[in-house]
Amino acid sequence: MRAVDLIRRKRDGGELTVDEIRFMIGGIASREVPEYQWSAMTMAILWRGMTPRETAALVDAMLHSGTVIDLSDIPGPKVDKHSTGGVGDKTSLILAPIAAACGVTVPMVSGRGLGHTGGTLDKLESIPGFRIDLDLAAYRRVVRECGLVLIGQTAEIAPADRVLYALRDATATVESIPLITASILSKKLAEGIDALVLDVKTGDGAFMAKREDARALAESMTRIGRELGKPVQALITSMDAPLGRTVGNALEVWESVECLKGRGPDDLMEVSLELAAEMLVLGGVAATRDEALAKCRRSIADGSALERFRKVVAAQGGDPRVCDDPLGVLPKAAVVGHFRAERSGFITELRAWAVGQASMLLGAGRARVDSTIDPSAGIVFLRTVGDSVAKGDVIAEVHVNRTHALMVSKALAMLADATTITDAPPPTPSLILERL
Repeated sequence: MRAVDLIRRKRDGGELTVDEIRFMIGGIASREVPEYQWSAMTMAILWRGMTPRETAALVDAMLHSGTVIDLSDIPGPKVDKHSTGGVGDKTSLILAPIAAACGVTVPMVSGRGLGHTGGTLDKLESIPGFRIDLDLAAYRRVVRECGLVLIGQTAEIAPADRVLYALRDATATVESIPLITASILSKKLAEGIDALVLDVKTGDGAFMAKREDARALAESMTRIGRELGKPVQALITSMDAPLGRTVGNALEVWESVECLKGRGPDDLMEVSLELAAEMLVLGGVAATRDEALAKCRRSIADGSALERFRKVVAAQGGDPRVCDDPLGVLPKAAVVGHFRAERSGFITELRAWAVGQASMLLGAGRARVDSTIDPSAGIVFLRTVGDSVAKGDVIAEVHVNRTHALMVSKALAMLADATTITDAPPPTPSLILERL
C-alpha cells in the first residue's frame, strides 16, 4: 500500500477503504506517510469530500491513534459539549458546572482561541494558578472529585489530530466538513464520554457563516457520532452578534461567574441553559427538555452550580476566590476607553466578526497559534442589540494595556463599523435556530 496511490484516487474522486484510511492515519506516527503527503491528501479531501463511511473510518482511526479513556468506574453519565466557536462564547464555563450540579459528569477537553474566536483554555488560564495541563491520572481524579474537569488536549488523546490540525491550518483546508468532523469527534470520543452535545454556530462571527454549511456540519457530526455508538445532539445557534456582554478572557470569566450567580444577560443564559438541558436529557437525568431546564435553573438558584465551579477551580490549582470577587482576583487592564453612540436610536446590529477583530487588536486574541494574548484585554458592552441609546452614550468599554494602547483608535473604528443604530427597535428572535 502506497500513500501516493491513495492520494491519487481521492484526488480523482474515488473512495478509500477502512484499511487504507487506517494506513494513512497510522503512517503519521510511523512516519511511513510524511507530512507533505498528508498535506496533499487534505487538499484532495477538501476538493472531493468523503462519504459517510469514509468519514466514520477517519474518525475511528484518529480516535484510536492514542488513548481512549475509560471512565466506566466513575458514577454517573458522562456527557460533554463542543462549540464550533464564536465571539463572546463562554458557555462551557457556565454549562459544565450546571450540568455537574444536576448529576451529569462532564469530562471536558477544550481548545484555545485562534483569530476572532475565543478559546475556553485561554479564559480558564486567566484565573490565577488554574492548570489546564493535567495528566490522565489527575484528569480522572478531578472528574471523580468534582463531577467535571476542564483541561486541554493531552499528548495521549487523538495525537493524529494534532498533526492534521496544524497541517489543515497551514494548507488552507480547515473548511473541509469531513476533516472538521474527524477532528472534533476523535478528541471528544477519546475523553470517555457516553454522549455529546454540539453547539454549531452560524452567522457573521461564526466559522460556518452560512446556515446551510452549519447544518451540513451538524448533520455530519451527529450522523457519524451515532454510527460510532454515541448519542449526539446538535443545536444550531446564531452568532451574528457577540454572545453576552463581554469579549476577552478575564472579562468572560467574570461574566460566567455572574451567570452562575443568576445575574447573566438573557442571550447568554438562553444558550447556556438550552445546551445544559440537552446534556441532562442525553445523560438520562431528565426525561424532557422542560424538566431539564427546571433542574438547571434550580442549580443556579440554590448555588450548587457556582459551588461546582468553585470546587473544580480549586482542584485544578486556581484561586477559588474568583467565585466570590472575580474583579478582585482576575487580571485588570491598565486603560479603559469608551465607544460612544454616534446618534440616538436603537442598536440593531453589533456584527460579531468586527467585534472579534477589535478585541484581537486590543490583545485579547491570536492572529497566529504562537501569538501571546493579554488575559485582561477585551470589550465590555454596556448596551447591546435591542437597547436604546442617546447620542454620546457609552455603548462599550475597551480594556487595554500599554503594549496595545496604540491600537485603541483602530479598535474603536472597528466597533463603529460593527454597530448599526436605527430609529426602530429590532426583533428579538431566539438564538436557538435548529435542533438536529
